[in-house]
Amino acid sequence: MIPTAYPVNTADIAWIELRPGVAVRPLRFGLDGWTIQLRVDPGTTISRHRHTGEVHGYNVSGRRELIDTGEIVGPGTYVYEPPGNVDSWRCHGDEPCIIQINLTGRVEYLDENDNVTHYSDARNQRDVYLAWCKSRGIEPTVPMVPYDRAA
Repeated sequence: MIPTAYPVNTADIAWIELRPGVAVRPLRFGLDGWTIQLRVDPGTTISRHRHTGEVHGYNVSGRRELIDTGEIVGPGTYVYEPPGNVDSWRCHGDEPCIIQINLTGRVEYLDENDNVTHYSDARNQRDVYLAWCKSRGIEPTVPMVPYDRAA
């Protein structure tokens, strides 16, 4: 029988620091995208980026300011971003912002001329997670597609 549900206890997954003020808790990696919790510390900005696929974000705690519109998104707010959306945002207030995010496609980070400087996708984020696990001598616990067999 093929299992159809993969419960993940997020409290059992460590935060992986991506850079000062930004950490990720990976929840799932697949061929079609990935699911994470993102923690952004107060005052930290997520730089201008473009999504090539859909993004579904749910603010678990804290608040964030969508820089292009000035809108403040707080706990319990769901944000949908269609493919092609370009945005930037920052953690607003005194507590970290935690967002549950499901992404497809790539997140392309842009310079001031809209040139792609680097990107994130399910495959390279899976590699970051696996390298992090290996560096700490721990077994990966996050569900993932075996890319080497899925091509």
